[in-house]
Amino acid sequence: MRKLMLFVFGVGAGFFAAHFVNQRPGGRRFFERLNRGIAELSNAFSSGYEAAEREQFDEDLERTLKGLDHKES
Repeated sequence: MRKLMLFVFGVGAGFFAAHFVNQRPGGRRFFERLNRGIAELSNAFSSGYEAAEREQFDEDLERTLKGLDHKES
């Protein structure tokens, strides 16, 4: 229970500190750079996942079509 209370306190203190940092122009620029970096990382993960998914789909499609060719022969 003590660890949970410390965790909740830490999260609250972090939000409180971030609120005050964001009120300053330098802090606002910091959070804008941080958000931009997170968005770029998220986009990179999404692009990589979608590319791998397309590649897997293409391989599965080729395997299925080859299986159909062998059944017709």
